[in-house]
Amino acid sequence: MWSGLYRWSAEGALRALPKYISILRGKEEPNFLAARRISVDFEEDWPLEDLWEAHERGMLELRKGEFEEKPEKSLLDLKALIADRILESCTLCEVKCRVNRKDGIGYCRVKESLVASDFLHYGEEPELVPSYTVFFSGCNFRCVFCQNWDISQYRVGIEHVPEFMALKIEEAFRRGAKNVNFVGGEPTPNLPFILETLRHVIVPIPVVWNSNMYMSEEAMRLLDGVVDVYLADFKWGNNACARKYSRIPRYWEVVTRNFLLAKEHYRAEFLIRHLVIPGHLECCTRPVLEWIAENLGRDVRVNVMFQYRPEYRADEYPEINRRLSEGEKRKAARIVEELGFRNALVG
Repeated sequence: MWSGLYRWSAEGALRALPKYISILRGKEEPNFLAARRISVDFEEDWPLEDLWEAHERGMLELRKGEFEEKPEKSLLDLKALIADRILESCTLCEVKCRVNRKDGIGYCRVKESLVASDFLHYGEEPELVPSYTVFFSGCNFRCVFCQNWDISQYRVGIEHVPEFMALKIEEAFRRGAKNVNFVGGEPTPNLPFILETLRHVIVPIPVVWNSNMYMSEEAMRLLDGVVDVYLADFKWGNNACARKYSRIPRYWEVVTRNFLLAKEHYRAEFLIRHLVIPGHLECCTRPVLEWIAENLGRDVRVNVMFQYRPEYRADEYPEINRRLSEGEKRKAARIVEELGFRNALVG
């Protein structure tokens, strides 16, 4: 059996995620609490263009550190309002189906946000556990091997009001949760609900955005100043594989753009997951890891994962209807080593 070349270490986590670790130690505040202390002047009935202009002013104030303790209207309030307005012709993800999700169901199969499950998760990366993980149903991808297909491809779960969801987050924090981890499915269609929830959270809990990174540029602007850690899935190394197995167009252009945008976000950090797919080491694993090394650096936290198993409709694709071979695992580990990643997890 493959025994692994890269092990978790506290030193590696500290090098890759210093701001997140600082929040856990009580030395810094999560970004959403900072955004809540930025005063922004706006009216709810303003046109969306004017709200975006106010948002830009608020982001400038955030980066300058112009904080107030209890502003009448905050940058976080404004972000929640803009996200809610976008729902009227939804462009939160790059599919941009433009469905009025206040009246109907989007391409993502989401109308109102439904929580399929939420619990203290001990199976995430060591620096994240225990993680209060909120699984939403619905997704903008159609991955044929999805391990969460029962919630990603169907509308299941419970509708909570944001105030109650905030209380659940606070209770999880008191029980020892290191972060609130928004996932799915995919969290992007649920961004308005998440932002509205965070308006009511009073505990200093870091926000982890556990995502396929197929957000629109508008959604990325709203996430700036809210997300502390992008727990980002970077699966495909080209558009052909993404279209065939996830039914999504322009994957490479959109996801690499969003990684570069997130790199500039206010005090945000990365923990990037790459799920190694059988037979896809040269077309996907290598280009993904090469791009990360060249554009995000070799100190970024990368988890090269061997947990692939053929689920859902994988049996319709014989080439991926199997687990990784020991040779493929060794090859993936060699790629990580050749590229010089210093804070990688492999296995």
